[in-house]
Amino acid sequence: QVQLVESGGGLVQAGGSLRLSCAASGRTFPMYSMGWFRQAPGKEREFVAAITWIGGSTYYADSVKGRFTVSRDNAKKLLNLQMNSLKPEDTAVYYCAASRQVGKRPTTPDAYDYWGQGTQVTVSS
Repeated sequence: QVQLVESGGGLVQAGGSLRLSCAASGRTFPMYSMGWFRQAPGKEREFVAAITWIGGSTYYADSVKGRFTVSRDNAKKLLNLQMNSLKPEDTAVYYCAASRQVGKRPTTPDAYDYWGQGTQVTVSS
């Protein structure tokens, strides 16, 4: 089992920045990829960004490209999401997820095996 704990959410004005982190613990080896999803009220969970644990290939939703940056620290088992130029439409609960599914494109929820509890991000206009 893998436990994932997100941190760093909060309230920020439009145009501001936040940095989310996700700490992984438990049986974290082997891990293929980790990612971020978000879910706004009344909407489905949507992909935000992901990174492969080996090689560091990154994936981004079109809506966040150029504004968000995903990174990982293998030694510390940390996944980060730097969010800049935030917009009110970025408001959502952000979830960290981890996948052992080797080779599966990490951009859909079914590609992931473990999920965190989520952290709220609210962007005011």
